[in-house]
Amino acid sequence: MTDAAANCRFGVLLNTPLGPLGADSTQAGITALRWGAGGLTDGPVARTLTSELAEYFAGSTAGFTVPVVLTGRPFQRAFLQALMAIPYGETRTYGDLARQLGVSAQAVGQACGANPIPIVIPCHRVLGASSLGGYSGPRGVEDKIALLKLEGAAGLLI
Repeated sequence: MTDAAANCRFGVLLNTPLGPLGADSTQAGITALRWGAGGLTDGPVARTLTSELAEYFAGSTAGFTVPVVLTGRPFQRAFLQALMAIPYGETRTYGDLARQLGVSAQAVGQACGANPIPIVIPCHRVLGASSLGGYSGPRGVEDKIALLKLEGAAGLLI
């Protein structure tokens, strides 16, 4: 049994460089990725998510196929779709997404902060016009930088 599989009993799917990750789900897919433990502990969705997260943190995958459940108001769902369209290793600014969605950059920033499935839905790929912006990881912007470095987007930070 792998460490990740052993931890499933406790609601932690995978120990990562950012700390332990857990998730919540419905039969349709992932509803939340959590820093720490979550309610998803076993089954095909848990196995797929655990495997894909392990591959992501090993630098051997550029995307996720695990099903996600998008909830919220129409803007939030459209915003999450826009995030999922940002390619691995690339970034967009809050302003870019604001223009694309016809909203303010502040609305985009708030929607980033409300992303229930970070990493899988890559809010870390959204930067301010002249700063990194924030991040929901346990160490804040340090985690955002770590994810961007992992994806080879660190050159964008210089």
